[in-house]
Amino acid sequence: MAVSSADASQFRTCPDTGLPVHLPAQNLIKANAVFAVVFLLIGGIQGLMVALTRWPAVKLLPDDWFYLILTGHGMNVLLFWIIFFEVAILYFASAILLKCRIATPKLGWVSFALMVIGAVLANVAVMQGDSSVMFTSYVPMRAEPHFYLGIILFAVGALVACFVFFATLVIAKDEKTYEGSIPLVTFGAMTAAIIAVFTIASGAIILIPTMLWSMGLIGDIDPIMYKVIWWAMGHSSQQINMAAQVAVWYCIAAMLLGAKPLSEKVSRMAFLMYILFLQLASAHHLLVEPGISSEWKIFNTSYALYLAVIGSMIHGLSVPGAIEAAQRRRGFDQGFFGWLRKAPWGNPAFSAMFTSLVYFGFLGGISGVVMGTEQLNLIMHNTLYVPGHFHATVVAGTTLTFMGITYLVVPLIFRKEIMFPRLAQWQPYLFGVGVAGISVFMMGAGTLGVSRRHWDSYFSDAAMAFEYPPAAILLLSLNGLAGILAAVGGGLFCVIIVASVFFGKTREDSAAQTNPIIGIGGGEVASSYGSEGTLKLPGTMTLIAIFFIAFFLYYWVNWKYLSEVWPLN
Repeated sequence: MAVSSADASQFRTCPDTGLPVHLPAQNLIKANAVFAVVFLLIGGIQGLMVALTRWPAVKLLPDDWFYLILTGHGMNVLLFWIIFFEVAILYFASAILLKCRIATPKLGWVSFALMVIGAVLANVAVMQGDSSVMFTSYVPMRAEPHFYLGIILFAVGALVACFVFFATLVIAKDEKTYEGSIPLVTFGAMTAAIIAVFTIASGAIILIPTMLWSMGLIGDIDPIMYKVIWWAMGHSSQQINMAAQVAVWYCIAAMLLGAKPLSEKVSRMAFLMYILFLQLASAHHLLVEPGISSEWKIFNTSYALYLAVIGSMIHGLSVPGAIEAAQRRRGFDQGFFGWLRKAPWGNPAFSAMFTSLVYFGFLGGISGVVMGTEQLNLIMHNTLYVPGHFHATVVAGTTLTFMGITYLVVPLIFRKEIMFPRLAQWQPYLFGVGVAGISVFMMGAGTLGVSRRHWDSYFSDAAMAFEYPPAAILLLSLNGLAGILAAVGGGLFCVIIVASVFFGKTREDSAAQTNPIIGIGGGEVASSYGSEGTLKLPGTMTLIAIFFIAFFLYYWVNWKYLSEVWPLN
C-alpha cells in the first residue's frame, strides 16, 4: 500500500503478516479487546455463581441475589464482552486486512467511551438491587431508569463503531488499498455490522419507551408487543455473533494454514442469507404467545428459517473443507483424517477455533433447529433447554472462537509474547469441555422439564410438594461441576491474556522468523480474494455425513418425546 509521507508515521508494518497496521486503529483494537476481557471475567464469575446455585447440594445464593446475579451475567457475557470484542474485530477486518487508515479515529474513541459508560451504568443499576429483571427485562417487571439508559448508551456506542467500520470500507475503496473484492473475512464482518444496525435500531424502538415508562412518563407498554420488538434485538444480537464468529473461523484458518474458502462466491452467498433470514430465528422465543397468529409462527419457523440454516450448513462444510484442502496441499494427505491428525492442535488459536466449530454445529446448530420447530418448541420452551442451547452457540461457539483469535491478537496487535504457553495450550480444551458439559446437562434437564428461570428448581419451600425425575438432580449436579471446569478454563484465559498484555515480553520483529505464529503467506490469504476450488474432501464429507446422521436421530427422538405428550389431549 502506498502511504503519503504525511501519513507514513501513522503506520507500521507487521513482521508476521506483512500487512501495514494503522496505529490509531491498533489502539482502538487494544482498548476494545481489553475491556471485552474485563467484562468476560465479571460475567464468568457471575455465571459460576448461577451454576452453583442451581446445583441442589450447594444452592449458593438466596433468591434475591440469584436473580440479581443472573441479570448481571446475561448482560456482561451476552452483550458487553461479546460486542466490545466484535468492535475490535470490525476495526481489524477493515483497517488492518484492507491495509488502510481507519476512518475518524476520534469518533472511534467516542464510541468506546459511550460503550464503557453504558456498560458501567447498567452494572451499577443491577448491583444496586432494584433492576433484577434478567437479560430479557420483560415488562411489567420494572428496572431503574439508568439500567435502560446504560444499555441504550452502550448500543449507541456500538452503532457509532459500525459507522466507523463502514466509513473505513469507503476509504479503502477510494484509496484502492486492495484489489478486486474485499476479502471474505471483511465480508463476514460487514455482515455482522449490517445485522448490528438492525439489532440496535430494534433495541432503540423498545428500550427508549421502556425507560420512559420506568420514569413514569408513559403509562403502559403492551407485554406481547414488547416481546416481539425486544427479541428483534435480543436474538438478533446473537446473529451478530454468528456472523462474526464465522468470519473469525475463516480468518484463523487462513492465517495459520493458508486455507482459502472452497468457493468465495458460495460463502458470500451464505453470509447474505444471514442478513436476509437469520433474524427470523427470534420467533422461537414467541411460539407460545397467544396474541401472535399461527400463520406468522409457521412461516418463521419453517420455510424462512430453513434458509438461514442452509447458510450455516454451507459454512459448516466450507470451513473444515478449506482446512482439509490446505492440509492436503501441504502434504498431509494420508487417509481420510491424516490432515486432521496433523493439524496444529498445540496452537490454542487453532484448537479453540476447530473445537468451537464442532460444538457450535453438533450442540448449538442441531438443538437450535429442533427448538425452532413450532411443535417441538412446546415441550422445551421456558425450560433449561433454552439456556443450554445458547450456551452451545454463544459460549461454546462465539466465546471460544474469540478466545482463539485473541491468541493471535496479543502477539500481532499488542506485540507481546503469550505467557504461560503450556497453560495456553490446555485452556481451550478445559473451557470447551466445561461449556459443552453445561450445554448438554442443561438441555438434558430441560428435556425433563426443569424450569429455566426459577431460583429453587425443586420448590423446596412450596406449600405443595413437587419433584422432577431423579435424573434431573444428577444433571443439575453435573451442570455445577461443568460450570466449575468452564470457570477454571475461562479464568485461565483471563490470567494468560492479562499477564501477556501487561507483563509479557515484547515481541521483536525477529520473532517472526524464530518463533512464527502465522503460516507462510497467511496474512496475504486472509486479506485477499481467492477460492480453493475443490470438493475432493473425503474427511470433511465423512464428518458432514456423521453430522446429518446425528441431526436425523436427535430430531426423531424429540418427535418421539412429543408423541408421548399427545395422549394428554
